[in-house]
Amino acid sequence: MFFQHIYDKSLAQASYFIGCQKAGVAAVIDAKRDVDTYIEIAKQNNMKITHIFETHIHADFLAGSRELAAITGADMYLSDEGGEGWKYEFPHKGVKDKDVIKLGNLLLEILHTPGHTPESISILLTDTPASMEPVMLFTGDFVFVGDVGRPDLLEKAAGVVGTADAGAIQMYKSIQKFNLLSDFIQVWPGHGAGSACGKSLGSVPSTTVGYEKARNWAFQYNDNENGFVKYLLADQPEPPKYFAKMKSLNKIDRPLLTSVPKLKQLTASELKDSVTKGIKIIDARSKNEFASGYIPGSINIEGNNSFATWAGWFLNYDEKFILLVDETQLDDLTRKLMRVGLDNIYGYIPSTKPWIEMGGSLDKSTIINLDEFKNLLADKDLEIIDVRNATEFKAGHIVGAKHVFVGTILNNLDKINKDKKVVIHCQSGARAAIAYSLLTKSGYNNILNYSAGMNEWVNEGNSVIS
Repeated sequence: MFFQHIYDKSLAQASYFIGCQKAGVAAVIDAKRDVDTYIEIAKQNNMKITHIFETHIHADFLAGSRELAAITGADMYLSDEGGEGWKYEFPHKGVKDKDVIKLGNLLLEILHTPGHTPESISILLTDTPASMEPVMLFTGDFVFVGDVGRPDLLEKAAGVVGTADAGAIQMYKSIQKFNLLSDFIQVWPGHGAGSACGKSLGSVPSTTVGYEKARNWAFQYNDNENGFVKYLLADQPEPPKYFAKMKSLNKIDRPLLTSVPKLKQLTASELKDSVTKGIKIIDARSKNEFASGYIPGSINIEGNNSFATWAGWFLNYDEKFILLVDETQLDDLTRKLMRVGLDNIYGYIPSTKPWIEMGGSLDKSTIINLDEFKNLLADKDLEIIDVRNATEFKAGHIVGAKHVFVGTILNNLDKINKDKKVVIHCQSGARAAIAYSLLTKSGYNNILNYSAGMNEWVNEGNSVIS
């Protein structure tokens, strides 16, 4: 058997390439959308991709199953569980609980494991030349390392009212099915630490059934369904805005993108014309580069592993946008955007130079240090805005700080007084830079950025309240 774990750090998302070397055939589970990765693995190992699986209708990324099928001709094996409203709306082979699919000498058994979503499945793998006992379980968003999938995304992100409690009860029942599996079976989940699909995911890529039974919090609620449901639904992170769009696009028949787009470099006149038309500029430089000089109205989202997630919060899928990105990062960031379906990129500029060539001026961020921030605290009219997530804020924040999460800041501008001096901060500066750029774009002229944030505040021994 051939096996390879493919991990996208930007979305903390795992996909899997499994092959029968004797038969020369392979399957991919939960493919990301830039599918050239799997094509290359198949080529290097002299295999043909014939089977494509998804564990559920994903919300956090745009699955590449259809792109991969279009290129390879492989069949898609997708869940036919979950009932009305949970069917994929394009041609595929439907699978149900206890179905077994052959892949050369490998057997893949479908387990219906609802909870995260009603149609969720896990895939139990048996390598028959070695043993008739299953050896691997691909759990998708069912069981993670140290956690289980959250059942509230449908309600919070997609607006399907009343599904959180029902999903939590389904998850409890699915866990009982997991409990019956042999302890030695390897567990390969769909996500790792940093994913918004759970609240306490472990950072190691895999685990075992036995380890999760012993250490995962979800398996400690024997005969206590109510306690399990209450804990599972408590303190889940804010689901990114784009999740609802992904849920829809992964279900319906949509346009395919079978290669990574090559972006057009805009001329100075094209840039000026675009800005005149109101096309957004996403500045992917570091927060420090942005602060030292940025195109007025541009939005600073650092080109790091969180780039696509934050872009999904602030870009509409129908609008064109421009990237300001160093050419060394161009392919990487295009792929990151592609993985969440943000394909409507009008073009890019490698620096602020084209803007300056057209006579444009640059603005600068007002960054303050710790001493300057402390001196401002005596001002009774000062507003301190903490843009971290709710869990971080509850765990400990600066006295007098108001919580306005950066992801929803544009919907909560009424909570930030334009007539007062406002200091914003986050944990280490990246989210505050996003917030600063959004607020200045929205007409706030008296914003100060305590960029060092809570990391410095706490490390310097300053007090917090929770």
